[in-house]
Amino acid sequence: MTGKQLEFGQRVHRLNKKHAKLSRGYRATMRKDGLVVMKPQRVKSAVPAKMLLICLAGLFAFKTFLLTSLGASAYQYRVDSLAQGTSVEKAGAWVMQIDPVSEFLATNINSLIR
Repeated sequence: MTGKQLEFGQRVHRLNKKHAKLSRGYRATMRKDGLVVMKPQRVKSAVPAKMLLICLAGLFAFKTFLLTSLGASAYQYRVDSLAQGTSVEKAGAWVMQIDPVSEFLATNINSLIR
């Protein structure tokens, strides 16, 4: 009796999970045997990963451009002055701090220019 009760509980749990997935959207597909089954629609992210990667690459490119044009000491001075401001400016200073990727790219660009 306990085994049957456990199987029933597991089946109810699986059905509840499937129902929750189907409540977010579904599509009907036909299997090879002709049975129509409902499959949950995949929920797409509000912000695609490709867009996040493009924004991240743009940030590194911007930081590299600033490091190349200003120089490391002037850039660090500006970031330090930004860190003395409000909480939003402090967050900006944290994002704009010199990181190894931007520093590597800036030194390589400087060596190519000269």
